[in-house]
Amino acid sequence: MPAAGAHVNHLAHALLAGADEGWRLGGVLGDFVRGAPDPALPASVRQGIALHRAIDGYTDRHPEVLAARALFEPPYRRYAGIALDMWFDHCLARDFGRWSPLPLAAFSTGLRELLHQQDALLPDTARRFARYMQANDLPAAYADPAVLERALAGIGQRLKRDNPLGGMLPALQALDEPLQQRFEAFFPQLQRFASTWRP
Repeated sequence: MPAAGAHVNHLAHALLAGADEGWRLGGVLGDFVRGAPDPALPASVRQGIALHRAIDGYTDRHPEVLAARALFEPPYRRYAGIALDMWFDHCLARDFGRWSPLPLAAFSTGLRELLHQQDALLPDTARRFARYMQANDLPAAYADPAVLERALAGIGQRLKRDNPLGGMLPALQALDEPLQQRFEAFFPQLQRFASTWRP
């Protein structure tokens, strides 16, 4: 896991899934479903999971993302994929009005309400994460660097080997300007890519 590529995080996946609630639910569930999705899931949810995986693959290979990862020095570079996953949601959250017609607070609340309404469809891991989202005002709170720092530390604690994730916020903030430039070049292309998948 530590050497994994950069993806995008929950806020971006939910936004990129579009307005359809099934697709949006699948966009979030993509991190919690391994292998083939349960055929009992609604087709739109399964399509949202497929979109999530396509977005992750596209992001991993994108030149702007690869360039962003290369900005990190050792020992951070090994974990840059995980950190960028979170940082790109931070970039998205702090300037959300540029990328979405909905205000961030309304979008975030609506996403949590969707997960609550569809609780019966959630795997146990997603159900636990939905409770964590509710308790921490996520994904809107990713705009707050302190929340981002706690989230990175939590991921670091779950990894089996020692890692610097809990202390990476200063490195991310030091690279804020070039990372923002990479994000702004990358995200519109990702939006266009996602739009080709959706109905």
